[in-house]
Amino acid sequence: MGKPTGFKEFQREVVPYRDPVERAGDFLEIYTEPIVEQLRTQGARCMDCGVPFCQSNSGCPIDNLIPEWNDLVYQNRWRDALDRLHKTNNFPEFTGRACPAPCEGSCVLGITDPPVTIKNIENAIIDRGFEEGWVVAQPPSERTGLRVAIVGSGPAGLAAAAQLNKAGHAVTVFERADRIGGLLMYGIPNMKLDKGVVERRVNLLREEGVEFVTCVHVGREEDFPSGHMTQIMQERGCEMQFIDPQELIDEYDAVLMATGATKSFDPTGRCPGRDLGGIYLAMDFLTRNTKSLLDSELADGKFLSAKDKHVIVIGGGDTGADCIGTSLRHGAKSIVNFELLDTPPAERAPNNPWPQWPRVYRVDYSHAETKARLGADPRQFNVLTKEFIDDGNGRISGVKTVTVDWSKPGDKAPFSEVPGSEKVWPADLVFLATGFVGPELEVGEMLGLETQNPRGNWQTFAAEHGAFATNLEKVFAAGDCRRGQSLVVWAINEGRGAARAIDEFLRGSTVLSAPGLNLPQQVV
Repeated sequence: MGKPTGFKEFQREVVPYRDPVERAGDFLEIYTEPIVEQLRTQGARCMDCGVPFCQSNSGCPIDNLIPEWNDLVYQNRWRDALDRLHKTNNFPEFTGRACPAPCEGSCVLGITDPPVTIKNIENAIIDRGFEEGWVVAQPPSERTGLRVAIVGSGPAGLAAAAQLNKAGHAVTVFERADRIGGLLMYGIPNMKLDKGVVERRVNLLREEGVEFVTCVHVGREEDFPSGHMTQIMQERGCEMQFIDPQELIDEYDAVLMATGATKSFDPTGRCPGRDLGGIYLAMDFLTRNTKSLLDSELADGKFLSAKDKHVIVIGGGDTGADCIGTSLRHGAKSIVNFELLDTPPAERAPNNPWPQWPRVYRVDYSHAETKARLGADPRQFNVLTKEFIDDGNGRISGVKTVTVDWSKPGDKAPFSEVPGSEKVWPADLVFLATGFVGPELEVGEMLGLETQNPRGNWQTFAAEHGAFATNLEKVFAAGDCRRGQSLVVWAINEGRGAARAIDEFLRGSTVLSAPGLNLPQQVV
């Protein structure tokens, strides 16, 4: 603990985003350069509390050694802070940008005061590490002669690949898109996570010996999804290859399924007019935009443009906010965001005590940008979509909604519709940001993988956390395809855990660490 009275002397100061009007005009990262002394001061606010909930199960899913690197930053020992950070997190540059920071929600200081700016400090440590040249490829000194195939290159697959490669195994990652990164590459917009940051880490993994194979779909050609990824592959000339998953089992010593939860949830599916033109899944919109941005700075026009359009985004959360921010950068005429839930409270409700994640009202980056550019926060709460209106030519022209009242449960829902509250909103484009229901199950069906129901009727691959083993020998599952839709930091948790389980399966013992497990003395 660098300064015992720091939490009483210093107020919380976050590293600000760029000006909302300025940043809404480009796809560059929204962040500003942090001031070193400000970060050291914020590190001094860490209380070194007896039980650091920030790195517990209610806080950081990967058990980051947060009080330690807070103190090291306060002492200006940045290289040591980087070493501490990398002990538990393979990709702090991803979590430092894209994680909602559950650690801050469970910060002990947050019981009475604003919490420590943990996320800002984490991101600054890793960015400085790259700037100073401290982050370099570290290939293993020996190879085991054992081979592992990983299906999917999102954060879970990459974390597993990094750990298994450190253990000396030959790792091959199969990705059906044309670039490595999964959600990190095509699911999160460039303004939140610059794709150069993703490629920088992927290149390091290549230098360390991980093999990446793109444009390969593990499964049958007839099961290849007909949505955004297929269209992108066809338009850009990526010659797809199809591999029977049994071939991977036969050729490799272990196989990890890390395919993500890419099957979209569409609660509007039964609404009249759902098949009208102009209604898209959020990931179709975001993927095509990032692909075109990376290929041509949007010059090729091969994306869904919101320019001069009335845009409606159905569904809140990060994906909804990203659709708002992307539409704004295109030059949308208007943007409205429907949220079925009630407006969150300004402070924790009695049923949401610390150290739970605080379910409070927040203004995300794109909400602030829309207010600055278009004059109002785009969100409308307590709104239920009832019907999509046809313009007479098979395209969307409006959305009919009704207001709901959560204080009065109905017969078939935890809310009731408010009589006389119907409204029609103009719409040229509608984006559905309503979440995901699990992985595409066809590859599992080909192999006979058992499934589980973590959330009602939603299906994921069955594998116990910690063991990560499926019902098939040699086949493991991790990340959103096992857990269900979740955070990047949870994907890293799962990838590291699966790597440890696979290493132990292959060799009978392991020196790899994983979150939430009894760690050996040697931590890789």
